[in-house]
Amino acid sequence: MPYFEFAKSSHSSGNGECVEVARNIPTTVAVRDSKHSDGPVLRLTPRAWAPFLHSLHSERP
Repeated sequence: MPYFEFAKSSHSSGNGECVEVARNIPTTVAVRDSKHSDGPVLRLTPRAWAPFLHSLHSERP
């Protein structure tokens, strides 16, 4: 199993509702809930991550 180096999103609020993202493995972008660090990890390819991230940025007011 790869070792992911997770970092909290810079957009995370202070109320504990955070996501963490790891991009230290070239073929994988890993995402998890910061409240459940031992819980499931969503693994995406960088190719799938890019449009997902773009869609989040375009949803902001």
